[in-house]
Amino acid sequence: MGNNSLEFYSGARKMYSWRGVIDNCKDRRVITLFALGFSAGLPILLVFSTLSLWLKEAGMARADITMLSWAGLGYGFKYVWAPLVDRMPAPLLTQAMGQRRSWLLISQISVIIAMLGMAWTDPAHSITAMAGFAVLLGFSSATQDIVIDAYRIEIADVDFQAFLSSTYIAGYRVAMVVAGAGAFEIATLMGSTETNYVYDAWAWTYSAMAAFMLVGVITSFMIREPEIRRNAEDHLESTSDHARFFLVFLICVAAFVACFMVSSDVVVTAKAALGEVTGKPFARTMIETVRLGFAVGIAVFVGRILLEMNVASKAVVSNAYIGPFRDFFTRYGKNALLILCLIALYRSSDIVMGAIANVFYVDIGFDKQTIGRISKGFGLAMTIVGSFAGGILALRYGVMKILLAGAILSAASNVLFAVLAAMEPGIGMLTVVIAIDNLSAGIAVAAFVAYLSALTSISFTATQYALFSSIMLLLPKLLAGYSGGMVDGVGYEAFFIGTALLGIPVTMLVVMVARRVPPDGDSRETLPGIKQIKE
Repeated sequence: MGNNSLEFYSGARKMYSWRGVIDNCKDRRVITLFALGFSAGLPILLVFSTLSLWLKEAGMARADITMLSWAGLGYGFKYVWAPLVDRMPAPLLTQAMGQRRSWLLISQISVIIAMLGMAWTDPAHSITAMAGFAVLLGFSSATQDIVIDAYRIEIADVDFQAFLSSTYIAGYRVAMVVAGAGAFEIATLMGSTETNYVYDAWAWTYSAMAAFMLVGVITSFMIREPEIRRNAEDHLESTSDHARFFLVFLICVAAFVACFMVSSDVVVTAKAALGEVTGKPFARTMIETVRLGFAVGIAVFVGRILLEMNVASKAVVSNAYIGPFRDFFTRYGKNALLILCLIALYRSSDIVMGAIANVFYVDIGFDKQTIGRISKGFGLAMTIVGSFAGGILALRYGVMKILLAGAILSAASNVLFAVLAAMEPGIGMLTVVIAIDNLSAGIAVAAFVAYLSALTSISFTATQYALFSSIMLLLPKLLAGYSGGMVDGVGYEAFFIGTALLGIPVTMLVVMVARRVPPDGDSRETLPGIKQIKE
């Protein structure tokens, strides 16, 4: 494609004037996506950084805190159950509300139950129960993401996705402030600090967060179901097919959990033989990776046996899991693997760094309220500016150019954290670093969500987008779970420099994809079944 290689998506899509961009702000779908973004963004910090601060006040070790971030691995594995959400009707609700709205409501109620379960559990005395509710929260929140992503893609054409992505991210970030800065304020005002842990303060905090989820529940009742043409194979699947498919899924999940739990004694013995985490953090990392991989392998093995026993229809499973892969590789051919590598690595630098960020702020001397006001409060404004800027610039100049800019900015901002780690703690420098980091993240994520949406076929909306987002999160989340051990081993400065270096292969991949992958005509637009709805 020569010197114009970075024009991918800029010349292939409709170009909006500045007036057109302003007019788009009046579309009711924008408000809908803001509200759904809020509902999606609220749980994520409650299973990651906010929870990590609660656990730190409860007296848990740093390495164990970041390891518990694996409770959010549901975000990385959501492709596994996305076909169920995409294809299986929810009993009673789907007939009354439609496929998307019914699953949206189910996932939101499950999120509320998980939040209340965490609120009623003191991690200082029941860490196993807390971990269980955290896993439920991650699973339920990931399910909600599956539905919202499918809904967003199905209600608008490709040209409008960048703008909808921006408003979705804005709502998402507002919710993160509520679950971050807001949660810190509530817990502090009720008396819990690092030196004076008060369980009731955190219990009321998480209960308040559960109440905020009503925003999503109300939105689910107010929106309309998108009307699209589904795959022909979907109409051939009976209720019995779906039930048997769901049964196989549950058995595989049970096999994974059982294997992971049973292997804990072996892991404890291995860790004891290799030494404490402070002495051999990378050995611990390898042990936990093998343990996770073994549990996944057992689950897959059990699933294959059940299919051979005809517990579920092989045709249904093939349509659910093989179909989205076949469609993607058919459309992109030999470049499909290159695109998947880009998806897997694009957000690695900021996700790996983000798992330890709040613990880092505390370790260098900032209190919980300062962290909340600057990192979550002021950071919100910068992220919203960045997300809107990313969406608007993607409309004007093309997704790939902004994707490249976002990758460079996100990696470079991590270098500033290394500088902050080497300095005496000061609010001024903290503010500058957080401003640049959030602005960069907003631009990068807005462009990336628009890019993933353009890759998605309407034939497999929920499943295929879940596949992309699972690939996007899986490797970074795995690495993030080890971030505490890494910091113990090499220190904060080297750790942040290492996360910044992750941006080098990402930048190279963006350039390679822009040069080698031409516009494909977008399979979403060629399907007459898509019907835009304006709420």
